[in-house]
Amino acid sequence: CATGAACDLRQRRDAGGRGGVYEHLGGAPRRRKLYCATKYHLQIHTNGRIGGSLEDNNPFSIMEITAVDVGVVAIKGLFSGRYLAMNDKGRLYASEVFNKECEFVERIHELGYNTYASRHHSTEQPLSSGSSSRRRASVKRQWYVSINGKGRPRRGFKTRSTDKASLFLPRVLGHKDHELVKQLRDSQRGVHQRAGCTNCQRSQHH
Repeated sequence: CATGAACDLRQRRDAGGRGGVYEHLGGAPRRRKLYCATKYHLQIHTNGRIGGSLEDNNPFSIMEITAVDVGVVAIKGLFSGRYLAMNDKGRLYASEVFNKECEFVERIHELGYNTYASRHHSTEQPLSSGSSSRRRASVKRQWYVSINGKGRPRRGFKTRSTDKASLFLPRVLGHKDHELVKQLRDSQRGVHQRAGCTNCQRSQHH
């Protein structure tokens, strides 16, 4: 698909054909809960809202993290079916489709914490230079996924990589989390089976 166009993540990986960059980097997603240093789990809700929860076993905290490029990931809520995204105002939102605002640079820091910075949105900051310089060099200040001490997302341009609110510990799923995933699979399987039976009945009538 074209750069910046909304598309399914699988289509994006396969855009380069078999063996393309998205094909071999995508692979199976990692299922994790992103636990912020502010003691909140990142959540992606079906209504498009992003927030944090103090609960250990909330289904909207279960994420699928998939590599889309070297050091770049997409984060999808398993139960909401939406992707974590950051717009050009630095606001986090949940997107129904994968687009370039869903791409985040993943970096590993001390004590096992990770940061997730928007790949496409940042702030240009000029470097200090002599007055005789005609063209000032600039550096990009990255915008990070961040959950504050009240469980609310912070605007990207207000964040730093060293802030507690920007540090996330990817937690493996526990037993209760796996039970929730199984219940989701069973419910989805039931929906597909009922849809299949309905289609069979329609074809018989014709």
